[in-house]
Amino acid sequence: MNGNNPPRVAIVDYQAGNLYSVEHACRCAGMEPWVTSDPKSLSGVAGVILPGVGAFGDAMRALRDSGLADALIDFSHSGRPLIGICLGMQLLLGESHEFGRHRGLELIEGEVRRLQISTTNRAARVPHVGWSRIYPATRGSQLVDWAATPLNGIEPGQSMYFVHSYVVCPAQRDLVVAESVHGDTVFCSALRRKNVWAFQFHPEKSGPRGIQLYRNIAGLFQADTSMPLAGESRDGSPRRELRHAA
Repeated sequence: MNGNNPPRVAIVDYQAGNLYSVEHACRCAGMEPWVTSDPKSLSGVAGVILPGVGAFGDAMRALRDSGLADALIDFSHSGRPLIGICLGMQLLLGESHEFGRHRGLELIEGEVRRLQISTTNRAARVPHVGWSRIYPATRGSQLVDWAATPLNGIEPGQSMYFVHSYVVCPAQRDLVVAESVHGDTVFCSALRRKNVWAFQFHPEKSGPRGIQLYRNIAGLFQADTSMPLAGESRDGSPRRELRHAA
């Protein structure tokens, strides 16, 4: 792809998200966004963003009824970047336990479960609405190096804006790129599987750091190939006093 031209990106419209904010952030980051509900339109873009807010089951029903579910699965097999945001992140997984059990897109093995917090921590509430810090995920005794991810240039511990009651629990720990803490619970706030990237927070509502992430996503869309696998280069240790969402 010609790096001199803004990458054309499809923002999937399935009546479950604040599409204007995502579209505006994409334009600010140098992309050419295209809001679409046409499954056929996904074949001709550099990348796809799947945003969303609301209930998992309703969202999956809308995606399936419109043909967008199959189109998103086909797009993921093309090797081009697919980005999930908030509910869009959760839809990428195999199953959700929100108001029953619902099958997802199954692009990432794992489940979506309710965010659990300690009953003794009165300051933490569900839904989790507001600013929380993001940190590199731990893999053994090391931390994921964000330099090879869309989080490049964002300092660990910076805050992003969240609105959610459920969290993703991928079956493979090494897919987790970033984690956050709510109450006494650590949960996955960013993950990656091959050409699929996803973020639980809303970068379009997270100020300059969110726009930086969108600029990095634009670079991902412009690249001839997807970014290399995130490596681990910094030493670190798990936060033992906290528990992971499960």
